[in-house]
Amino acid sequence: MSFVIEQFQAQISHAVAQGQTLTLQGSNSKAFYGTVIHSDAVLDTRAYSGIVSYEPSELVVTVRCGTPLAELEAVLAEQSQCLAFEPPHFGDTATVGGMVACGLAGPARAVAGGVRDHVLGVQMLNGKGEWLTFGGQVMKNVAGYDVSRVLAGSMGTLGVLTDVSLKVLPQAPAEVTLACHLPQADALALLHRWGAQPLPLNASCWVNDTHTQPAQDMLFVRLRGAVAAVDAAVPRMCADVAALGGLAAAIDQTQAKADWAACRDQRLPFFTPPAADIALWRLSLPQTAPVLDLPCAPLIEWHGALRWLWAPLSAAAQLRDVAKEAGGHATLFRAPAQFTGEMPAVFHPLPAVQQRIQRELQKQFDPHGVFNTGRTGLS
Repeated sequence: MSFVIEQFQAQISHAVAQGQTLTLQGSNSKAFYGTVIHSDAVLDTRAYSGIVSYEPSELVVTVRCGTPLAELEAVLAEQSQCLAFEPPHFGDTATVGGMVACGLAGPARAVAGGVRDHVLGVQMLNGKGEWLTFGGQVMKNVAGYDVSRVLAGSMGTLGVLTDVSLKVLPQAPAEVTLACHLPQADALALLHRWGAQPLPLNASCWVNDTHTQPAQDMLFVRLRGAVAAVDAAVPRMCADVAALGGLAAAIDQTQAKADWAACRDQRLPFFTPPAADIALWRLSLPQTAPVLDLPCAPLIEWHGALRWLWAPLSAAAQLRDVAKEAGGHATLFRAPAQFTGEMPAVFHPLPAVQQRIQRELQKQFDPHGVFNTGRTGLS
């Protein structure tokens, strides 16, 4: 056991003894996400960093929680490998622990899966300061409870994630991004049709680009895979767009990579707040959801399953009703810089049974209520 882990244990024990709460954080790059909490102290994970082991031939890496995400991705890139779920950074200092704790994935989520789909095993400190191990460092691991995946997206409410083993994948040998001029309904219909075909469709983004004159409805699709598969798909997909009266063409690859990274980290013009009192909402839906009756045009990712839009806090009930009717849920992703009145719940309210399960799970891992209490909206 390292000295840093012992320090973490001592801080947890002190918090328990004093009846205090701790905020678990790395670089704090995702502090905006989740219910605002006020803790007595901060447990900073950045002192515990470094890659513990990396086996490129086995497609597995084990890394400490405080390791900068950019550092891990650079090491993987040297071996032409990557984190296929494209985790957003939201800053230059994002950590691996924060990546897992928030459970957020980027443009390739619909194809590659989410964070929890790539977590093989973890080591963690629970609310008693016990250092526990779950899962392993191999692809096929069925021993014990699958706790390692439960930690993905738990937002630090279950414990301190100290080490995580992740599945990595080779970078695709070929990549092309197509820009298609299509209205939202046609874009969604085409994405649904393409999704049922053997195409190397990796990511998509539809947006009403108001920064052009006049504004244009644009669908961007990224193809990744074998060279032959990508080369064969491009003319076929361009023809499908043309059949709907649209125009499609491949764009410069260097610019495309920068644009997808900007989409992942919400640096596209769309993500600039239109006003200080407007919030960014995240609607998670079935991929086949149709065009929704929303206050404004959304930015759509994940082949229709993820829809971002700017709307006032007063629209919370409307958005949640619309999302629920479509089979999904709505999250208040970024609160407005200025607001008055009562803040609505950040996360879509869970059914009573799921709330009870989540509360009991938190009790088992954190019986004294030390960690990030209330971050997920549960008291």
